[in-house]
Amino acid sequence: MGYRVEEKWLSEYDQDKHCDLLESYFDDYKKYLLSLSKGQQRKECVSGYNRMKRVKYWSCDALNISVEVGDICFIEYGQVFINEAGYQHFGLVVSQFNHKLLVVPMTSNDEAVRQARNVIDEGKEHLYYIGKVEGLNKPSVLFLNDCKFINSCRIISVNGHISPRSRMFKEICQCLKEGISSGAVVK
Repeated sequence: MGYRVEEKWLSEYDQDKHCDLLESYFDDYKKYLLSLSKGQQRKECVSGYNRMKRVKYWSCDALNISVEVGDICFIEYGQVFINEAGYQHFGLVVSQFNHKLLVVPMTSNDEAVRQARNVIDEGKEHLYYIGKVEGLNKPSVLFLNDCKFINSCRIISVNGHISPRSRMFKEICQCLKEGISSGAVVK
């Protein structure tokens, strides 16, 4: 069941109704958390705590973390909907713009690695194999269709790097540009 804040509620806002909304939210959120598996509860709570601790920061500079284009970072993507990259995952920083980072989430899931566009001829267009980058434990693939701009305070750690001057990095950027401009993303 979704909740929608009606314009009437906003115009007639008062503290009593606000408290009712908070209580309803707390009750529903607790029921939701208890309905999840223990692993999902952990992910949801860690993401919530990360947000509470980091939401006030303008950038990762406040956390004494320095990030550059080409860095592979452990990132707090936040709570998710089905078929989205979320919670805590690695990602590749492909651009910096106006205090934000354009990142491409990644996974080391064996099945995804086997299905990447640059692993097999009929590979999935949204998966790009980057191999086992120094600083990571397993070969990985990028989810090209999940790239997004984030506040850099979502960066938890910098774990690896792909040189922006490398052939692979340039190919990744080209695949992103083609995916965005091909009509598959923008019509």
